[in-house]
Amino acid sequence: MSVFRRTAVVAAMALTVGALGAPPASAQPLVEVASLPTAAVALGDSFISGEGAGSYTPVTDLNGVAQSFPGWSAPNSNAFFCHRSANASLHRADLPGIQARFNLACSGGQPHDIAAASAARTNGRQVTAQLDQLRTVAQTHDIDLVLVGLGSNNSSFTFGSVAEKCANRFIADAWTGWWEFWAYLGGPVPQEPCTTTDLATSAQLAAATTETTNAVRQLLTTLDQIDADGQHRIVFQDYTNPLPLDLEVKFHEEDSRSDTRDKFRALGAERYAGGCPIHRASLAPGHFFSQGLGTLVKSVHTTMSAEFPGDDLVYLNVQRAFDGARLCEQSTSPTGALATPIRLQDGPTGVFVTSLSGYDKLDIQRIANTCGTYFQTCQESWHPNVAGHAVLGQCLTGAASSGNRAVSCVRSSDGRISVG
Repeated sequence: MSVFRRTAVVAAMALTVGALGAPPASAQPLVEVASLPTAAVALGDSFISGEGAGSYTPVTDLNGVAQSFPGWSAPNSNAFFCHRSANASLHRADLPGIQARFNLACSGGQPHDIAAASAARTNGRQVTAQLDQLRTVAQTHDIDLVLVGLGSNNSSFTFGSVAEKCANRFIADAWTGWWEFWAYLGGPVPQEPCTTTDLATSAQLAAATTETTNAVRQLLTTLDQIDADGQHRIVFQDYTNPLPLDLEVKFHEEDSRSDTRDKFRALGAERYAGGCPIHRASLAPGHFFSQGLGTLVKSVHTTMSAEFPGDDLVYLNVQRAFDGARLCEQSTSPTGALATPIRLQDGPTGVFVTSLSGYDKLDIQRIANTCGTYFQTCQESWHPNVAGHAVLGQCLTGAASSGNRAVSCVRSSDGRISVG
């Protein structure tokens, strides 16, 4: 609600009070709404928190201690690794009438984390429930806008595990020949491209939809209880794929080898440098997965709109927001792309490996293991970068001001962003 509209509501209440006499005690706080600064709040996971955009701010942990960067070898459960960025879309959007912004999202966030502390689940970070954090904001601010990004991580699958699976298969295929399975690695290493069922089955997507719906129901119920004037818009944002439907021709083959040949190290190194170490055959399943996440978020919006008919709910489709600027969609990638390339470290050094040229399979295995042991060294991979979050900020600007209940944010061939 704008400052103007909120003041008008308070004035109307004052006129009513004058006509009917003194209000009951329970109504008294409403008259004080005009004195509260307005706020926009972000809840959810990494695509909302600002993962990939750098400039990460300290995050308060379960003990009320603000955690700054703890070092690359610190436990990944540290609250700082929620990676709440000053460049997140919430902070880049043009939101007239909003006086304060609070990023409560957390990279890796799941539906569980809305009403419960994420530390209570496996691999969760040391932060309180996002609803508890929201209640704290509501004590001092009138919440007018809530951006929610939820569903890509859940009890059935996570975005990180999906990305890791497809990238690892490509890297293994590029550097390890089929005949080396037993001789060097003691057993088979998956090397085939990802399929749709490798990423998420229909049953898993259905379970994730139910899980996300239940979490959002708790969010809406809480908001209706704690928001100072009861007026707020909630934007449900879905996800955009960091990779194109097909790679630019430069990345199709190298040294006369494509990714359908046995071992293709030069091509593997080239795609890693471009930010897209993945089989071409994995791209279509990846987009099917992204579309499934969009369907999930749209379903949650539809269900909640029916259950909370008085609430102002908007579905923001951003699946085409990065069109023409995805990783390896142009020959200059990762330059000009709107997503962060996959980047690994050789140990928790803070120095990213930008080229895999000259590394043998044992080197590759060591580097890949760093990501598994110290996930914070690679968790930015395949998330929107600073420019990507700026685009998502434009998408949010449009959704916040639109009169429609569902809008799509699309990037045209000349780079312009339209929301409608």
